[in-house]
Amino acid sequence: MRKFISFFCIALFLLAGCATQKIPQATGGSKADGTINLAYEYGLFEEPVVDWGIATNTAIERCKAWGYKNAESFGGSQNNCLAYNGYGNCVRTQVNVTYQCTDK
Repeated sequence: MRKFISFFCIALFLLAGCATQKIPQATGGSKADGTINLAYEYGLFEEPVVDWGIATNTAIERCKAWGYKNAESFGGSQNNCLAYNGYGNCVRTQVNVTYQCTDK
């Protein structure tokens, strides 16, 4: 029993800190409003490390396709739980970030 508890503690320690590279993908937007929505997902035991440089470049390219020159993040994000476990804990989260197209 003692070996099982030790193994469980070690496995939990290793899984709890798993840093995972995330690159937000375009999920929508509005040409009329000049906004681009980007999102990424992560699981319960993942620690997301987001590449905001690639995300910003993605938003800029989308905005350029609509005739704008640049894109800027609004500076916030919206988290949505996609899946819950039997105890009511969120096990899959989606993070949404909105960029504004600009002519600067």
